[in-house]
Amino acid sequence: MKLHEYQAKEVFARWGVAVPANAGVIVEAAEAAAAVERLGGAGVLKAQVHTGGRGKAGGIRVVHSASEAVEVAGQLLGMLLKTKQAPDGLRIDRLLIEAPIEITSEYYLGIVPDRTTRHNVVMLSAKGGMDIEQVAEETPEAIVKVDVDPLVGLCEFALRDAAYRAGLNRAAVNRIVTLGAQLYKCFTAMDGALVEVNPLAITADGAVVAADAKFEVDDSALFRHPELAQWAESAEEDPIEAEAHKQDIAYVHLGGDIGIICNGAGLTMTTMDEVKRAGGSPANFLDVGGGAQAERVRSCINLVMSDTNVRGILINIFGGITRCDEVAHGILSAIDGVELKLPIVVRLAGTRAEEGAAILKGSRLIPMATMEEAAARIVALSR
Repeated sequence: MKLHEYQAKEVFARWGVAVPANAGVIVEAAEAAAAVERLGGAGVLKAQVHTGGRGKAGGIRVVHSASEAVEVAGQLLGMLLKTKQAPDGLRIDRLLIEAPIEITSEYYLGIVPDRTTRHNVVMLSAKGGMDIEQVAEETPEAIVKVDVDPLVGLCEFALRDAAYRAGLNRAAVNRIVTLGAQLYKCFTAMDGALVEVNPLAITADGAVVAADAKFEVDDSALFRHPELAQWAESAEEDPIEAEAHKQDIAYVHLGGDIGIICNGAGLTMTTMDEVKRAGGSPANFLDVGGGAQAERVRSCINLVMSDTNVRGILINIFGGITRCDEVAHGILSAIDGVELKLPIVVRLAGTRAEEGAAILKGSRLIPMATMEEAAARIVALSR
């Protein structure tokens, strides 16, 4: 689950991580005046959308009076913010109002799990304020990594050594290490999946502040953090992902045009690979789960069909726990009374596959025997 910047900073502050003072979040332009006045007459208006490059795209604006704040807020709220990561644009519905800070240096600090070593990795770079992906591609040596042994935890001496090797301001290293250690405690205690502070700012008075905040939390751990779970819907920028979250459906929006519905993460990813190999582009990852009943299958199909970019759907089910006849009933239920304007290819194998095929016989669906054939067929039909 992705947190918005204002939510991430609220969590950071609970763990002692320094963040800029703020006057809260607004959803109406008229609210900007009072918010900026509370900050002394000047403020930074920051669009709360899940994308990097907000500043370059015009989503972060500095204002110097209450009247200017209302004017700028009116320009930002409701606009589509287009960035490299979101070329189609993300609608701005909320603005965080922060106090301006005078920044003298911008660094990068990130924490992410390494799936290979099964360790968390802390990353530091002197090239803050830039897209870290660009830094990693062009100057990978500029990113210094600290591999954290889960039995030992993050050692401050290792973090201090990384700060020196990354070329960070030596006068600020101790404060950077303190903030990094606090952030790591927050990351592990809150079951983080990713943390990025970009920029990690050194201010004119020498303070070290998380000027920006990106925080993703493991969905599976939300039962341990009810204070975060209450943000689940508002934290999801993509409306389809938000709806899937409400229905407890494992769905990730990928932006392609071939809708994919499978059971089991491995089969879903393999099916996505086959679609790519056939020349298509997956619109989503969707795992209906084991033992999927007809009603759940119906919900999954409706979810995928709500994506206006989808030009065809591939349903690939292997019946282990899942019964293919139940899946077939769910598919027919989902399309009953609906004017299908896109092709749906179905491949069923395993438990009661023959019964499932019999149920689908004579319908508007297109059965295929193998996954490879099904992927090639849906890509061809969608074109």
